[in-house]
Amino acid sequence: MWLIARRSFAEGWLRLAATLLAAVFSIGLIAGSLQFTLRAQEAVSGSNASEYSRADVLVQGGSVDTDDPYAAPDGRVALSAVAGRPGVAAVAGDAMVPVTANGSDGKLILPPAGAGTTLRPWTSDARLNPYHLESGRAPAAADEVAVTRHVARAGKLDAGDPLRVMLPKQSRTMKIVGVVTVQGLSAVASGDLLLAAPSTVQQAAGLPAGTWQSVWVKSAGVPPKKLRGDLARDLGQDVTVRTAAGVRHAQSADLQGAGAAIGGAIGMLASVAVFVGLFVVANTFGTLVRQRTRRLALLSAIGATPRQIKRLIRWEALALGVIASAGGVLLGYPISALLTRLFAEDGFDITAADAQYGWIALAAPAVTGIFVTQFAAWRAARRAARISPMQALRVASADTPGRRWPRLLGALAVFACAWMFFGPIFAVRLEEPPGPDRTVATCVLVLMGCMTTVGALAVLAPFFVGPLGGLVGRVGTAVSGEAGRLARATITRSSRRVSSAASSLMLGVALVGATALIVLSVDARFDTAGKQVMRADHAIAATGTTSNGPAPLPRDAAAKAAAVPGVSAATALTVSDIKLVDPPPKRPSPEEAPEPVYLTVTGADQAALPSVLKLGGHLPRLGDGEIALTSTIMKGQHIRKGQKIVVRGAQGRIPLTVAAAYHDPSHLFADMAVVSSATMDRLDPDASTQVVLVRGGSEQALTHAFADTPGVKVLDRSAYVKTAADAMTKGMRVIYGFIGMALVLALFGMATTVSMSVSDRTREFGLLGAVGATMTQIKAIVRWEAAAVVLLGTLLGLGTALGTVYLMHLATGSSFLTPNPRWWLFPAVIAGAAVVTLATSAFPSRRAATVPILEATKAE
Repeated sequence: MWLIARRSFAEGWLRLAATLLAAVFSIGLIAGSLQFTLRAQEAVSGSNASEYSRADVLVQGGSVDTDDPYAAPDGRVALSAVAGRPGVAAVAGDAMVPVTANGSDGKLILPPAGAGTTLRPWTSDARLNPYHLESGRAPAAADEVAVTRHVARAGKLDAGDPLRVMLPKQSRTMKIVGVVTVQGLSAVASGDLLLAAPSTVQQAAGLPAGTWQSVWVKSAGVPPKKLRGDLARDLGQDVTVRTAAGVRHAQSADLQGAGAAIGGAIGMLASVAVFVGLFVVANTFGTLVRQRTRRLALLSAIGATPRQIKRLIRWEALALGVIASAGGVLLGYPISALLTRLFAEDGFDITAADAQYGWIALAAPAVTGIFVTQFAAWRAARRAARISPMQALRVASADTPGRRWPRLLGALAVFACAWMFFGPIFAVRLEEPPGPDRTVATCVLVLMGCMTTVGALAVLAPFFVGPLGGLVGRVGTAVSGEAGRLARATITRSSRRVSSAASSLMLGVALVGATALIVLSVDARFDTAGKQVMRADHAIAATGTTSNGPAPLPRDAAAKAAAVPGVSAATALTVSDIKLVDPPPKRPSPEEAPEPVYLTVTGADQAALPSVLKLGGHLPRLGDGEIALTSTIMKGQHIRKGQKIVVRGAQGRIPLTVAAAYHDPSHLFADMAVVSSATMDRLDPDASTQVVLVRGGSEQALTHAFADTPGVKVLDRSAYVKTAADAMTKGMRVIYGFIGMALVLALFGMATTVSMSVSDRTREFGLLGAVGATMTQIKAIVRWEAAAVVLLGTLLGLGTALGTVYLMHLATGSSFLTPNPRWWLFPAVIAGAAVVTLATSAFPSRRAATVPILEATKAE
């Protein structure tokens, strides 16, 4: 069987080339997804260095959020209160100031893997200093900084270059005097570091001289746990004392969790590649077996057993899988580079890690590729084993009549598998509170279930070929006469061949249709609701994007906008994340710890807020110590109007009174909570300014006022709503990339099936030419069959797309997911499908019309 398989493979390599290319593309998509995942995890774990690597104990002022390993303490501690105590060998002050930095090209420098950038003090004591100077020197003057190597590489900077730094309250141009690494790595667990002179950091953090947010402690031979206990007892309850090893362990665990989350998200997207790859390769293998019905029947006639026939197909699939895996692994690297670029455009930079060439990156896609081709060929091998010797006398292009019940039962079995995804939707709706997390989880489950349902429709597709083929045949007869009648006969006689090509088209149309319906629905809702909520005429926004959204603006932007002639109101929307402490979050079960609840709170000038935003509900003017929550948050956390709650911000625990419930139908401006500017200063004095909303004035005057502020743009209402919506839907570029590549693969599979089906009918077309059929008539036959493929594929694909979005709407109840297609969408999809199908059938139709009669007589 191996010798026969090798000979078949060598003789029919042109026929196998299309199947081979389809397998290479699908394995390349799988390999690219895996390589990107490994690179992203390397970027996360590659920053698993800690600035606390030489410290033994950390004395932090006030208290600290233990659920966030990167949170700054909310109090202050005097350096003199720690220095000189028994067991303390050395101390160094520390403070964390969130900043952003711009590279040599003026673009924002993205920290690695969604982390942040902070301004920290340079530690001069060698016993505590974890920073190794790769070039340059330590910062000394007020405008000097040393940067981690990732900042230098990502920003294309070096010692001596200027660096534009956006501090919480101002922007400054500083000079890079050194480039450092930490434990040999280019960044730390919390992200990028800008290291300045201690006095510069104290001033930026608003700290009095001699006080710090934290103090690093080097032990004088005392075990760190004992020293921690001694310092905690001596310094009292105004500080939090932790071992540096404990903090490093918490940060490492968080990085591992982030890496697993990234891998899971990309794995979910990669499942689309696996599904499309299986679909395409299975289709092409099925067509390949039908092409060789006569040869396989002759092998059976001369004594080959069904087991040997199966082994023959599997050997061919193995040879195909090995070659396709090698090509797919190589193709995976440019695909991974494309995904890396798309992620970077959405604010998630993983270029801190290099492309992966380890055995996992090379062997795993190769093994997966071989498995995919073997699994895809499994059904084809079973079908080949059932070919009887008498079928050697039949025309290879004619389908053998089969029973309906096995196909119906197979479709029902596949549809039952879809309930592995549809079933958990009910559990998600019961357990998860309303919000974006529940909506996303539900949509993912619906999408996976509908993808599985596509497989069931592919199994049932031959049942639809007869009625639709008859319809196409009648139209073809009316237009093309005898050619249309012959096309109708071949369509209805070879339903499996037509359904194979239509199934690949159905998959492509379903991907495009569902994506287009979702994007159009979301964009339309953002546009409508955003314009209803935003009363301001203009918005001052940043041009850069971070992993957490738009880059922050200078704090003085609102005052500068208010001073422009004609401006009647200008307010800055500041944003910070706070933790809900009381009421405490409920436990999922008695055995499980509750998940912490974080709220994104928006601060705004209450006098100007009604002039620039129209939020739903009854939102009064909030006073100091009051907060308004969205009705979704209040319902999910069982909070009532007038209730006292306790939240934790950058300044520690702060009691607040819930003054009102409201809602932001656009989800763009204040999606969770609103407080006054005074309350925001108590929660987080360094809260970033997301946007400045302006009522009145002209765009030209505002642009002139901010001409000296880099990285800032003036937008009108429509432009800002679109910009804010794009920030809310970040990550969609990657999804578009995956769907686009999967679409190309599906269309290639359809083209492959059409081309192979024409070569399968070499004898038929040659004999038609022998009895007088013209080249035009033969081309017309192929084109009318292509029309049947278009009709069947688009109907099933559009039905799947509509069903997917409709199920998402029912399962989530979201107004952003409504199956209301634009009038032009379906005609555009149908026209596109027709163009693609006719284009892919153009060359096969010309080839069919030129088949010599002598070649037809010896065709298989």
